[in-house]
Amino acid sequence: MAATRMEVLKLYKQLLRESLKFSSYNFREYAVMRVKDAFRENKNVTDITAVQKQLVKGYTNLAIIKRQVIVGNMFEPQKLVIEKQTS
Repeated sequence: MAATRMEVLKLYKQLLRESLKFSSYNFREYAVMRVKDAFRENKNVTDITAVQKQLVKGYTNLAIIKRQVIVGNMFEPQKLVIEKQTS
């Protein structure tokens, strides 16, 4: 069970790290919010098979986020007013 817990934490960190790479503020905030909400919803799952299913789903979503970050960075959006302006 400890290996599974470490794997879940590793996936969580990877998802958050990758979500923060979105160039669009709205996509970035939404992705981070969804990652946190999904892990919060499933924090009480203890069945090993259910945990494994969620891990597979998480790794699939990680691959999707990685692809979307690449595509999103191809088309750099303008900064929003609420974002920090870099000069």
